[in-house]
Amino acid sequence: MISNRESARRSRMRKQQQLDDLLKQAALLKEENARITMQIDLYTAQHLKVEGDNTILRTQVMELTERLRSLNSVLQFIEEFSGIEMDIPEIPDPLLEPWQLPCPAQPITASANMFQF
Repeated sequence: MISNRESARRSRMRKQQQLDDLLKQAALLKEENARITMQIDLYTAQHLKVEGDNTILRTQVMELTERLRSLNSVLQFIEEFSGIEMDIPEIPDPLLEPWQLPCPAQPITASANMFQF
């Protein structure tokens, strides 16, 4: 009877130790999850800033390309009426041919909420 009681006490102690270990592990995983969520939020904010900067740069490229086309048309007009031969290069439009851009792959965005259970 004493042996059974001692065995039951050891069993309860092992179960309590397992429960304590699982609670510690859960706390560590929650901390890690919170840290990863903060990193995702930080990277998402950085991505949004870079995407905004890219939008501004794309707009500027389109505006400058249009200005260059306008200047080229003036040069062509002058070339036609003055008879002076000018070397007017063709203006490539990288926005119309995205496969020729240095980084054609689009990033896959993820929100921090998709990793929470």
